[in-house]
Amino acid sequence: MASADMKDIKRRIKSVSSTMQITKAMELVASSKLRKAKERAESATLFFETLYETMREITAENSTFRSIYYNNREVKTVMMIVIAGDRGLAGGYNTNALKLAQRKIDEAAQKSDVVVIPIGKKAVEYFEKRSYRVVAKYECIAENIRMNAAKEIGAKIMASFKNGNVDKVELIYTDYVSPLVQEARHKEIIPLESVSDKKHRDVQTSYEPSAEQLFDLIIPQYIAGVLYGTIADSFASEQAARRIAMENASDNADEMISNLSLLYNRARQSTITQEITEIVSGASAQE
Repeated sequence: MASADMKDIKRRIKSVSSTMQITKAMELVASSKLRKAKERAESATLFFETLYETMREITAENSTFRSIYYNNREVKTVMMIVIAGDRGLAGGYNTNALKLAQRKIDEAAQKSDVVVIPIGKKAVEYFEKRSYRVVAKYECIAENIRMNAAKEIGAKIMASFKNGNVDKVELIYTDYVSPLVQEARHKEIIPLESVSDKKHRDVQTSYEPSAEQLFDLIIPQYIAGVLYGTIADSFASEQAARRIAMENASDNADEMISNLSLLYNRARQSTITQEITEIVSGASAQE
């Protein structure tokens, strides 16, 4: 009986050891990807913030400023762009993003129609299974996203808004705060929020041919910059979450191996003690 227990424990130790090798390898891969993704996300954030600040200045300096991308209108249809991962095994990364997306969609659906653009395989699967109106979908683009790809997605979004098919565009993504903290966030990207900061209105700049035309010229870059930055930010968050999840899995596997090894040694010691007892009993019987 003890021998059977020892064989079962030995098989479990081997199985857990194999799993730990996989989790350690995935942890190393995620760490490697995280370094590159973090650098890309930081550079994208700097570009977006500069562009966004420029647009705020343009709108703030003119109290009569008008643009279809700036002034609010009656919201009949909301477009929700949801960014999630292409793979699982990343802790709560996908769950948190999709949970926030579901809550925002439920809120928007009370007042208007909702269409969805999922980015990432997990987001695509989530919304296709729930019969949402998916107007476009993108899978496996986050790791190697380029600005041209972001511009193509942005052009479709702007065309839908300009044609009146959607009246508001919102975005769900995951913000990379630190290697240990990633937060699902919600952002309204069109129409651009109004600005009332006095520090902007104190600056007077002359725009040629006009502030409105310059604003409409910059808006495609703004939309592409938002998409590129949030996709890069989300991918960095995904890798950080996966690294943490795999590190925890490796630690748990190591603890399981230690406990199983202790059980194995106890079973082995019990078997040895039993064999010694049998030998001594047999020798005593012969005397």
